[in-house]
Amino acid sequence: MMNTNLSDRVNQMATSATLAMAAKARELKEQGQSIIGLSLGEPDFTVPDFVKDAAIQAINDNYHAYSPVDGYPALKKAIQHKFKRDNGLDYGPDQIVVSTGAKQSLANLAQVLLNEGDEVLLPAPYWVSYADIAKVAGGIPVEIQASIDTDFKITPQDLENAITPKTKMMIYSSPCNPSGSVYSKKELRALADVLIKYPDIVVISDEIYEHINFSGGHYSMAQFEDMYERTVTVNGVSKAFAMTGWRIGYIGAPKYIARACNKMQGQVTSGANCIAQMATVKALETPPQAIQYMVDAFKERRTLILNLLAEIPGFKTNIPEGAFYVFPDISYYIGRSISGRQINSAGDFALFLLEKTGVATVTGEAFGDPNCIRISYAAAESDIKEAMSRIKTLLSAS
Repeated sequence: MMNTNLSDRVNQMATSATLAMAAKARELKEQGQSIIGLSLGEPDFTVPDFVKDAAIQAINDNYHAYSPVDGYPALKKAIQHKFKRDNGLDYGPDQIVVSTGAKQSLANLAQVLLNEGDEVLLPAPYWVSYADIAKVAGGIPVEIQASIDTDFKITPQDLENAITPKTKMMIYSSPCNPSGSVYSKKELRALADVLIKYPDIVVISDEIYEHINFSGGHYSMAQFEDMYERTVTVNGVSKAFAMTGWRIGYIGAPKYIARACNKMQGQVTSGANCIAQMATVKALETPPQAIQYMVDAFKERRTLILNLLAEIPGFKTNIPEGAFYVFPDISYYIGRSISGRQINSAGDFALFLLEKTGVATVTGEAFGDPNCIRISYAAAESDIKEAMSRIKTLLSAS
């Protein structure tokens, strides 16, 4: 009989909750149910034509061979330009590593920086994959809880209280997935004032939603001179340019970390897709104003969904300042029976909504907050209206 034992590593790994919900929604749709998917963080816009044209040009120019492990020089130059233009950050080519999506960038960082038992601070709520990326590298995720009452942002005291001699890393996103919260420069400086007391802690700043920002300004932890050598800035083109399937992410990092990520990646995937890289050169060389139409549309959808959620009993919301999610507190329903169905968790509630209304959301438990669900408004306004109408009808009758 074949031995089918799997590693403890994979057995202990959670399945991505967003992908699991999307798969469940697809399954129900294939069975003929009317499903509205508000679970995935994927813009519903098409890729800008100037990006498509650059990809076609790369094909015609015969970009087909293995690319350098850490990225084409032309793309690194474009990333340097983008960091300087948008963030005021100076990174040399030897500080930049291009990967197959920002998710691989994060996985590389965990693998090269964490040893068994190292603690990784995760301001909660946090992106669903942070915890398991840390665990696979031997790290121990340590959640720092925030709530809707503080706009899902931690305080300096919260951070101080979570640090121990085993703390090696902190990972956060701003704008945040799932909450849409954006840390101001003042708030980041206050957190930095805590971190500078602990020189062994490396900060991973996930800025993938940088341009989908309604707060009037984006700030990077690495902009502070005393944090520059302690911070890795992670970004990519999936969200701002609707290039989710193109799988291009990148980091700006201290040289020793960039070298280590290059070494790790060389043994795992080698260089990222050659055509996607050349298309990304054009994306990053183009001023952010070229994608402002997407940002404006997301802002309108945010207003729409918040107004509609305000009409649904038991939903508590704040105003997210970035990304394209709302993260309502639905603790009102936990422990209650709705239409004969006992709701014992946010996961129960999200599954109940899917089965009864055909609206796919994601449980907040996967993001470190058991009182919330994540709803993506990266969808057509007609779908948002229909989805909220279905949920309102169901819950108003309960």
